[in-house]
Amino acid sequence: MTPRIGIGYDIHRFQEGRPLKLGGVRVPWPRGLGGHSDADVLLHAVMDAMLGAAGLGDLGQHFPPDDPAYEGADSLELLRRVKTMVRQAGLEPLGVDATVIAQEPALAAYLPAMRRTIAAELGLDETRVNVKAKSHEGLGALGRREGIAALAVALLGETGHGPSSQ
Repeated sequence: MTPRIGIGYDIHRFQEGRPLKLGGVRVPWPRGLGGHSDADVLLHAVMDAMLGAAGLGDLGQHFPPDDPAYEGADSLELLRRVKTMVRQAGLEPLGVDATVIAQEPALAAYLPAMRRTIAAELGLDETRVNVKAKSHEGLGALGRREGIAALAVALLGETGHGPSSQ
């Protein structure tokens, strides 16, 4: 089994009047993130990492931000679709490591739920998923509390079925 690795990144600005969802978990905060879907930057970074590892392009190619079908889309549902695409390519998730970069809100209390949610959706043991949070030390747009970003790395392995095993 030849492992494949991919990296993902996403960033969204804060927007009044929207709920804040990170890693499929609702975080109580007065502002959510703006975007065409639910703007879950953590799941978007994870999906981009998985798509990259599978050689399947990026999130915007599969779920275009100007397509009305994805307006307000639940990123957990999009993650399920990405997992299906990856499996159809003869690959399966083996592990994920992700970092959320936010000056605010404090996320430490929510990280275990994010980890559990991502692991459950990917069919992985929680020990194969890691989610961290870092501040931006007051620097740049993130440090000025204008939004939240996320980075993720995904490791995929071949299943022996599908195009990757040929």
